[in-house]
Amino acid sequence: MSFASLGQFPQYRPRRLRQSAALRRLVQETSLRAGQLVLPLFARAGRKTRAPVASMPGVFQLSPDEIIREAAAAQAAGVAGVLLFGIPERKDEKASGAYAANGIVQQTVRLLKKELPDFLVLTDVCLCEYMSHGHCGVIGKGKGRGVDNDPTLALLARTALSHAEAGADVVAPSDMMDGRVGAIRQVLDRQGFSGTPILSYAAKFASAYYGPFREAAESAPKFGDRRAYQMDGANALEALREVAMDIQEGADMVMVKPALAYLDILHRVKTEFGYPTAAYAVSGEYAMIKAAGAKGWIDERAVTLESLLAMRRAGADFIVTYSATAAARWLKED
Repeated sequence: MSFASLGQFPQYRPRRLRQSAALRRLVQETSLRAGQLVLPLFARAGRKTRAPVASMPGVFQLSPDEIIREAAAAQAAGVAGVLLFGIPERKDEKASGAYAANGIVQQTVRLLKKELPDFLVLTDVCLCEYMSHGHCGVIGKGKGRGVDNDPTLALLARTALSHAEAGADVVAPSDMMDGRVGAIRQVLDRQGFSGTPILSYAAKFASAYYGPFREAAESAPKFGDRRAYQMDGANALEALREVAMDIQEGADMVMVKPALAYLDILHRVKTEFGYPTAAYAVSGEYAMIKAAGAKGWIDERAVTLESLLAMRRAGADFIVTYSATAAARWLKED
């Protein structure tokens, strides 16, 4: 549409369509529904365990039985599904807990699919929570001791396969290693899981907004940072190249993370590729809204829903958010 053409319509008065809630709903361009939301959950061993995450009020590390309770509440509210992260009892330099047949994520996936068979279960595929050093891959032995890309791919593929075998509906690699989507797709297809979709964290930026997540997932690096493999926040064209590469390797859906500070990237990804596109409203975004809401400085409900709507308007088909259940309930009330 050319807005220059509006000069041809001198009687255009947009305020006429804003006079009532019914009129505003009638001409609303972007919708936000509960079924477009996914709830991240942190699974840990135990029973009846709800360990609060101090920097994320209302978020907990949960034992599998408590995961079922949270997931059931989310499903009842209309949320589409959950995205699982695992917190193992032991960590090592091979991330063996990530792909163990009876690992915490694998156990939880099986229980979820048994108890809530129609609820979507997505699994985060990364190694940082399981590595003793907290990085997303195998540490090389050469100069600089950074993450060694290619040896990491085999472990990521093994992890994704173990999630699919447990019953995961979608596997979501978040490590940002080069070639990991292709490696995962190849292993899944070879082992009879060609129908398992891959949601790639295709444009994942090295962001200060991840701070509270480090506490929730117990995944802070023991040395250095993740800037050598997560993206530079200054680079938009690189993000498009990353997305293109992951689609070429077999990604079925792509994600931009974080969300609010990268809405321009989200819009460009959706416009350029037209693929199912997710936004991840990350821990820092959630924590800031919760903290300001608790102080009475903002209306938590209104700001949360406005932020989620902005992500939809920018191009997100669905949104991963810690506010999923609350937002779904608020949407029902509106």
